[in-house]
Amino acid sequence: MMLFYAGLKIELKDILLKDKPAEMIKASPKATVPVLILEDGTVLEESRDIMIWAAKKSDPRNLYPNDETLRSEIDDLLNETDGPFKSALDRYKYHVRFPEHPKEYYREQGEQFFTKLEERLSRTQYLLGENPTLADVGIFPFIRQFANSDREWFDQAPYPHLREWLENWTSSDAFKHLMKKRPIWKEGNPPIYFPDLTLPEAH
Repeated sequence: MMLFYAGLKIELKDILLKDKPAEMIKASPKATVPVLILEDGTVLEESRDIMIWAAKKSDPRNLYPNDETLRSEIDDLLNETDGPFKSALDRYKYHVRFPEHPKEYYREQGEQFFTKLEERLSRTQYLLGENPTLADVGIFPFIRQFANSDREWFDQAPYPHLREWLENWTSSDAFKHLMKKRPIWKEGNPPIYFPDLTLPEAH
């Protein structure tokens, strides 16, 4: 999504995680996605690093404003997402692997973050004001995962502003286009470039 907003075009090599190509493992021995290989050979292995790199290359929507206070707030929200919330999400989604507690226990842990986001979104359209930032772009996919783990629960949970915010992101033309299935990459195939569409309004 951030690459799309930045207007950066990359060669996409969509893979199956159960059949990881040697080229990927060589570039990134930790062998998880995403992996972005820059023209100078630098390898970025974390979504957050890729988002920030893209924003620094091109940020026409001002999603990563050059304001230290706002960037600090963005970082704080992303840190909480990457830390306590991601831990709760993993245990909630795969609760059978973590039998120490019932599924509801892990959901309640995740809801601590939901409560914070709901309070923010009750006051402003986006997490840090009336304009989207890197925080919104970086966090909504994780909220989507949590919501989809038990959609019936999420749809009636006491987070109406969070639901509306998530719906706005996932119903956007940009998101629908970026989530399209594309051919699995094979050595020797013609290159596929991503994103392969320019929308007049990405959100």
